[in-house]
Amino acid sequence: MKLSEVLKNIPVLEQRADSDTAITDICYDSRAVKQGSLFVAIRGFSSDGHAFIPKAMAAGAAAVLCEAAPQDGTPYILVDDCRRALALASVNFFGHPAEEMTVIGITGTSGKTTSSYLIKHLLEEALGAKVGLVGTNGNMIGQELLHTEHTTPESCDLQRLFRRMADAGCTHAVMEVSSHSLVLSRVAGIRFDVALYTNLSQDHLDFHKDMDDYANAKRKLFSLCAVGCINADDSRAETMMADRACEFLRFSADGAAAELTAENISLHAGGVDFTVQYRGECVNTSLAIPGRFSVHNALGAIAVGLALGLPLAACADAIRTAKGVKGRMELVPTDGDYRILIDYSHKPDALENVLKTLRPVTKGRLTVLFGCGGDRDRLKRPIMGAIAADHADLVIVTSDNPRTEEPEAIIDEIMAGTEGRGTPCVRICDRVEAIHWAIDNAGVGDVILLAGKGHEDYQVVGHEKHHMDEREIVAEYLKKRKEI
Repeated sequence: MKLSEVLKNIPVLEQRADSDTAITDICYDSRAVKQGSLFVAIRGFSSDGHAFIPKAMAAGAAAVLCEAAPQDGTPYILVDDCRRALALASVNFFGHPAEEMTVIGITGTSGKTTSSYLIKHLLEEALGAKVGLVGTNGNMIGQELLHTEHTTPESCDLQRLFRRMADAGCTHAVMEVSSHSLVLSRVAGIRFDVALYTNLSQDHLDFHKDMDDYANAKRKLFSLCAVGCINADDSRAETMMADRACEFLRFSADGAAAELTAENISLHAGGVDFTVQYRGECVNTSLAIPGRFSVHNALGAIAVGLALGLPLAACADAIRTAKGVKGRMELVPTDGDYRILIDYSHKPDALENVLKTLRPVTKGRLTVLFGCGGDRDRLKRPIMGAIAADHADLVIVTSDNPRTEEPEAIIDEIMAGTEGRGTPCVRICDRVEAIHWAIDNAGVGDVILLAGKGHEDYQVVGHEKHHMDEREIVAEYLKKRKEI
């Protein structure tokens, strides 16, 4: 593709590169440059891509897209925002793949992953569609699972993935859209057919200056979509809908004004049963994932189906046959009369919701094992400690991706929130050892919640990932105990 075609609709401040230059690829990592690549110099949080321009050129880059002009005769295109330019150039280079599919975006603090899988399942069941998925648990093309590093990939990687999806015959793409991706222009150039808002609670305040800033980042999605599906029960629902030109379909399980509502809600250990009402039509459905939040997740998926023109009955039928999601209230086999569940709840509201869900179905003692990530929001650490102590019978505080922070220091901050609440608290820094201790001390009817890791099969210490899958840890320890 010619450079001029790659740069279509991108505001250029200055160009010192031949418009007829053949571009063979687009990349923002100098290590990935090949002959003929367009290298985009991104100013990151820990490094500046402009410093790697010489390396990119030495590797065969045809030209550089940058915010500061090189001084050595390098062919360049100067723009005022390389992140947005990268997104738009990638859309052009990969041939606008999102336009070949129906694209659904999901934003919010909690529920994005479960909602994405529910929507994917709904579209497959109701339409027989081949659906691509982009999210925290991994990316999927139909039933093929691909590894992922970020909730929303960098724009170039996202467009490359969309092209693979479209070429593989996907008619729909469902993606989690993080606040980071909206602020950092990773989804620039994409027109979403439907956007879903789940909820907003404290998270990512290491990136956003406050909750208002966080909310405003989320609401950007509703300037990029045709129809917005909004959880009317959330306190920030009106914020999401303010000054947006798209149509809205609101849903509620708690009595808020909405077009789509849930009535006759029944919560039990096996999931939730409820009646869905929409424009005078009522249909019974159920979802085999326990917790009141499951009602909101199911309503959000049904709202997306309705926004795409599907009948209410077809949406409700699809929800009824949906399965759980790895790392979300996932039951792990044990060797006794107690339960172990793995859940990704690594945020205050998510941890509270899961513990409240487990409390009424726990016959014995409710134990929670968790930690907080290093180099992330420190304000939530004592909050999560307090939540754990308020809602569990036993708290085990351990490590969860300490990264470059001292693990014991993170635990100190969590433990500060548990003080004065009268709940027994144990601190065991090594997470594997902590899980072993929890199993050794389990009693009949107990429920042990391993919170925070969810689908993750690694622990980040320093800058390195070490394999650590909680399912394997439990299975291996139970096997070892049998052999003793």
